[in-house]
Amino acid sequence: MKYCLQCSTVFDCPDWHCPACGFKPVQESGIPIFAPELAHGGAGFLPEAFAELAVLEAGNFWFRARNRLIVWALRRYFPSMARYLEIGCGTGYVLAGVADVFPGVSVTGSEVFSVGLPYAANRVKRAELLQMDARRIPYAGEFDVIGAFDVLEHIEEDEAVLTEMRRALRPGGGIAITVPQHPWLWSRQDEYACHVRRYRMGELREKVVRAGFDLIFETSFVSVLLPAMLASRLLPSGTQINRDHLAELRLQLLINHSFEGVMNLERQLIRLGVRFPFGGSRLLIARRTEVGR
Repeated sequence: MKYCLQCSTVFDCPDWHCPACGFKPVQESGIPIFAPELAHGGAGFLPEAFAELAVLEAGNFWFRARNRLIVWALRRYFPSMARYLEIGCGTGYVLAGVADVFPGVSVTGSEVFSVGLPYAANRVKRAELLQMDARRIPYAGEFDVIGAFDVLEHIEEDEAVLTEMRRALRPGGGIAITVPQHPWLWSRQDEYACHVRRYRMGELREKVVRAGFDLIFETSFVSVLLPAMLASRLLPSGTQINRDHLAELRLQLLINHSFEGVMNLERQLIRLGVRFPFGGSRLLIARRTEVGR
């Protein structure tokens, strides 16, 4: 179901024209724009980074390994999902991974910066795409699963986003979230990446539960590589990796390959039941709490 951001009417129509108030979002290249004031910049990321990011993601160990972990979690905890929304889909790298593994699932991708959506459209041609502010999601009771992968750390009002995600889910629906972890890892890299926080241990869980979800699963990841990550954050502020927030994605081939192998091993341990308390990132799976349970 669609949710009118102007009058809060819930409606079921093939287009976005609200039958109650007449609101209809503008479109850019056929993509509905729900937050035009944010579509071209000023919301927790650098729009100019999308072009290079689209090239780097497919070869970088972290994106590749994170995709495998996300897909594993979705297959384990939401094997029968039919409709999936990804918030902050960027260039569509994760969205493409989900679409490949779930060929029968209807996939929708949203991004606050409209410049990222053509890349997503190219990667996932069957996806429905829209530009929106995650603090105002134009759906109600629509999706089985909503994903937000390294998105919430860019948004001051992360709890408002979680509340919106709950409304957009069908009864019994769930969420999959990854975030950067440990405030003591904060560095200039986080500032260049437009982060507003790194989550402390337990913080994401607390916020998710307050928003009306039951926790199903959580673990840290990038755990074995945590010493290497910490060392990179301690580099002098004048080095290239600290002047360019994409520099840490440009690794030598051997290092990149080795790090990917370590993260693949880490994923296998998680599959076997190991839960890492510490790590550069956190993965959390939760299901919408139903009233009256």
